[in-house]
Amino acid sequence: MTKEGSSQLNAMCVFCGSSLGTLPAYRQAAERLGRHLAEAGITLVFGGGHVGLMGFLPRLRSRREAGHRCDPEHLLKVESPFRDISELIVVDNMHTRKRRMFDLADAFCVLPGGLGTLDETFEILTWKQLHLHNKPVVLANVDGYWTPWMALIDAIIDKGFAQAGARRMFSMVDNVDDVLPCAFGEIGATWAGDSKLF
Repeated sequence: MTKEGSSQLNAMCVFCGSSLGTLPAYRQAAERLGRHLAEAGITLVFGGGHVGLMGFLPRLRSRREAGHRCDPEHLLKVESPFRDISELIVVDNMHTRKRRMFDLADAFCVLPGGLGTLDETFEILTWKQLHLHNKPVVLANVDGYWTPWMALIDAIIDKGFAQAGARRMFSMVDNVDDVLPCAFGEIGATWAGDSKLF
């Protein structure tokens, strides 16, 4: 793991739910982001199969369009793998999966999701807080989904358990159409963070 980020956006890792959620807007956002990535020629890195929002991300891509799906062996036993993608990477466990997805990606997008999505998001932000990388992290606040999460971040800062600079470790956009412009604007930028980590 290196602190330096890429100066180009060639691949984006997307974290999102293995469920569809209650609103059609979530599925539509996943489809739309997948289309934007394909049109821009950006490699999709994701960890899902045919289920939930993860299943909608690659559906508008063809086999000719690059995409990497990372999955631990135990999930392949319960999930049907998405075959219409250029590479299926099988790893031994969830920890290796997150590290492999990190290595493949130049930036991250977070769509609505559940506990697994929160786990992935907090880990990638923790690595950034520890100055292990400065890759863009963009949350797509579809229909206000991440607004309560932002309130939690503010509370953590207000109660003294994180520095104010934690708010600068990620960006939040209300429209999925703004994810790529936001990431392109941040790619290669240096996040200095706070000199005091704790």
